[in-house]
Amino acid sequence: MKNAQLADLLRPTTIDDIVGQDHLFGKKGVIRRMLESGRMTNMIFFGPPGTGKTTAATILANASGMVFRKLNATTASLSDVKAIVEETGNLFGAGGILLYLDEIQYFNRRQQQSLLEYVEDGRITLIASTADNPYYVLYNALLSRASVFEFKSVGPESMLPVLDRAKTYLDRETGQKKTISPDVARKIAALAAGDVRHAIILFENAYYAAEQEITLADVESFHSGVMGRSDDTHYDLLSCLQKSVRGSDPDAAVFYLAKLLSQGELISACRRLQVMANEDIGLAYPMAAVVTHACCETALRLGMPEAQIPLANATVLLATAPKSNSANRAIEAAMADVNAGLGVEIPTYLQSPFYKGYQYPHDFPDHYVAQRYLPLDIPEDRQYYKFGENKTEQAAAEYWKKIKG
Repeated sequence: MKNAQLADLLRPTTIDDIVGQDHLFGKKGVIRRMLESGRMTNMIFFGPPGTGKTTAATILANASGMVFRKLNATTASLSDVKAIVEETGNLFGAGGILLYLDEIQYFNRRQQQSLLEYVEDGRITLIASTADNPYYVLYNALLSRASVFEFKSVGPESMLPVLDRAKTYLDRETGQKKTISPDVARKIAALAAGDVRHAIILFENAYYAAEQEITLADVESFHSGVMGRSDDTHYDLLSCLQKSVRGSDPDAAVFYLAKLLSQGELISACRRLQVMANEDIGLAYPMAAVVTHACCETALRLGMPEAQIPLANATVLLATAPKSNSANRAIEAAMADVNAGLGVEIPTYLQSPFYKGYQYPHDFPDHYVAQRYLPLDIPEDRQYYKFGENKTEQAAAEYWKKIKG
């Protein structure tokens, strides 16, 4: 894999070479200052792919003098962690081991808990990375024993020195001396959408496709822009998934689920499926929310690749289920009144048992009695919820029509 090789060959070896993360590794960067003081702590790196998380962990390991070991949580197991811990018992690992655990969000709660023993007694210094918000995906006890650092998307200007290094390297390897205008270099940096590795891959492809000068046409031939890399791709795919489910197309929905999972978006897919179960299926099939939640919890415990099975079950269920957004429309309409400042004059008999006037519905026939519940500054006939046309809601409508007369 020559593309990947060039990105690895150009990987920074000192913190001075890391681009786009001055808040961490610049002259006043917090991690730089920590290293200069001789301090090494457990860390959680979070941020988009290609922003230097793995590179930084390697550099920190070299600076610390500790043995460096790397695992990816998508494929690693507890036995892999234990095998690394066993190294601390021999001379080779006596100085401690720095473990870099990539994609830690794919370790379930039990696996994360298992790390605590080794982190607490100092046998392992942990650096873990994730593209997801660690406060959502990591076990609190593990978070409390580590410092969290955010890696930001690398801006186009910060990528230009990397592209210059790539050109110097390729010129030397090929014996050529190709040219590229500043505008085309900036275009490559912009198309990479904050991902340095992707910028190097795009540059290398364009370099070999070009003749003497690397042109915009050479670059664009490798970047169609159709479901490619962009800041919006993550949200575009989630939108495609939801619209396919809403449109009752199970085939398209499963495709976009597969696309998301192939890009490591397990947690995002779980969140969006649970949103859809409530927003788009809603009261037409209330159990859909329960089943979807169970499927998502199972998926998160299993991790990939097995996680795709319960998520496929949830996706097909939602796509083929009857649809209703009546409850969603109701809350949106109510929220509009709240945001407009309405609803401050709440009937006193609803507020406290010390106020008289409240009628207890269970004391009346059919457990219903007509009384005002809406605030007094909202019209009494205001209707936020309207029964959907589906079988479940129409059955409820008929019931209340009979009860309320």
